[in-house]
Amino acid sequence: MKGCVNIRKTAAKTDFSTGPVWKSIVAQAIPLTIAQLVQLLYNVVDRIYLGHMGNGDGMALTGVGLTFPIVSLIMAFAALFGIGGVPLFSIKRGAGDDKTAQNILGNSFALLLVSSAILTVTGYILAEPVLFAFGASVDSYVYAKEYLDIYLIGTAFSMISTGMNGYINAQGFSKTGMLSVAIGAVCNIILDPVFIFGFGMGVAGAALATVISQLVSAIWVLKFLTGSKVSVRLTRKSIRIRKDITKNTFKIGTSNFIMHGSNCLVQVVCNSTLQTFGGDVYVGIMTVTNSVREVFNLPVMGIVNGAQPVISYNYGAKQYDRVRSGIHFNTLIGAGYTFIAWLLVILFPDFWFGIFSDDVQMSAQGIEAMKIYFFGFVFMSLQFAGQSTFQAVGDAKHAVFFSLLRKVVIVVPLTLLLPRLGAGVLGVFIAEPVSNIIGGTASYLTMRMTVYKKIKNNEAITDSRSMKK
Repeated sequence: MKGCVNIRKTAAKTDFSTGPVWKSIVAQAIPLTIAQLVQLLYNVVDRIYLGHMGNGDGMALTGVGLTFPIVSLIMAFAALFGIGGVPLFSIKRGAGDDKTAQNILGNSFALLLVSSAILTVTGYILAEPVLFAFGASVDSYVYAKEYLDIYLIGTAFSMISTGMNGYINAQGFSKTGMLSVAIGAVCNIILDPVFIFGFGMGVAGAALATVISQLVSAIWVLKFLTGSKVSVRLTRKSIRIRKDITKNTFKIGTSNFIMHGSNCLVQVVCNSTLQTFGGDVYVGIMTVTNSVREVFNLPVMGIVNGAQPVISYNYGAKQYDRVRSGIHFNTLIGAGYTFIAWLLVILFPDFWFGIFSDDVQMSAQGIEAMKIYFFGFVFMSLQFAGQSTFQAVGDAKHAVFFSLLRKVVIVVPLTLLLPRLGAGVLGVFIAEPVSNIIGGTASYLTMRMTVYKKIKNNEAITDSRSMKK
């Protein structure tokens, strides 16, 4: 009897086809948002400590900022091979095909292991020329290289903890997914001041704290996915690369890869352009601005990530009214939140900038740039709503296209052109709101026209088959 009760509890936890859709999304989104808040601490707590090392010099922060494109590239591969399989996994679970779902899980893990090894070796070989190509100066390179030499040791840990955690959330254990991130982040928060200030390690201490924290998170994730609580477990037999599953994972994951990879490209173009037109100070300003954006992206990302497994599950279960409800809720909440976030930046720019840097020169020049960068932030919610829906229903082509459109087609050319057409360093910051408005609107409108049409056609086919019976 006890076993039956446990099975019922697990089923109730992982079935997204019953109850109000918005409640399912919120139930997923709240712990996911908390998890992402904690995950953000991984990324920003180092910057906060390094930005307040007591000498008023932003060079250490600038140096760490130069490593962002490399970190983004590593996360791009984690998204491609790990997160890319999650919608497929959820669809198969919704259709009741747990065997294929398990193979998708094992396939992702195998791909993450292989790619992390390749990225680690490549990172060490190409670190110096890459960092200078990314906009490093002789002064900032010292800090960037010091951080990267240690950070690369934990490549496998960061990719596994990030790439595999989505499979915990997709099975309805969003609180556990939150803990996966929280455990590592708490370690990072505790270890950062110990290594940076206590042991006097500075930038190297920040990197070491991050690596240890990522290791702890990776162990937690793997322990849970191989345990008895999940309905679809990671087993030794399932851990191998399968050609058909890899092909489909690539299709869905490519949009995630491009989103992260295009961030890498944009960061490189921004840093190199800012170095040319403004020097190390403006590279540091962009580091702070990106950090503030990451903070404000959190809640809306929590909503869309919470909605994605719910939409995927119901799409696989052919519950199309619930799919529409999920998309609608996703859009309204995201738009309302991003509007409020934009107002907070406009009204209190000094506060947000001061969190990450005590460099007076950087702050004085960075406030105006940050206000420009955040203009039109509300349109990011349309990008997120459209992008996540394409991914949730397995529409890889549109997901990839709109990832490329906003970053590669709009941001990169504008970043290169505007400063040279008279806008100076501020031209780099103007490119972002322009891309948000154009890219976000186009992504959402296309999603409404294509996904809803696809749903309507599927409903017609289902009704036709029902009538024949």
